[in-house]
Amino acid sequence: MTDTALATQVEVILRDHAGGEGAALPVLHAVQHAFGHIPEAAMALIAPALGLTQAELRGLVTFYPDFRATPAGRHVLKLCRSEACQARGGQALIEAAKARLGVDWHETTPDGAVTLEPSYCLGLCACGPGAMVNGELHAKLDPERLERLLAGLLP
Repeated sequence: MTDTALATQVEVILRDHAGGEGAALPVLHAVQHAFGHIPEAAMALIAPALGLTQAELRGLVTFYPDFRATPAGRHVLKLCRSEACQARGGQALIEAAKARLGVDWHETTPDGAVTLEPSYCLGLCACGPGAMVNGELHAKLDPERLERLLAGLLP
């Protein structure tokens, strides 16, 4: 996408949210929906339009876990880090997933297949440890089920 096309689309989003109180989060959601992430060039346009510094805007993007400043992989794997899932062996599964994928939190495999994200509750407390892949929940994970899940995500 060209800089001009990006700027045009961001201007439309800003215009759609003009005058709205507390427009920063709705604007960021709209930009991420449009581009799959919040590009640096978009932040440079959004900040002054909302009366924010780029640092303040970047702070919002980095504070909220569902915003991303870089594109995600083809699959987004969220592993639950809540106490209930941890009590059921979640930490061992997290370490296994990180080792198998060769990435840490908020990173994407070099082939662009999988982005690994933490979640602090997926609502699977009674049947954890849990994961979410591209919005689909997976409960009662054990090492074998996790390996099958990962194998289905990797080329």
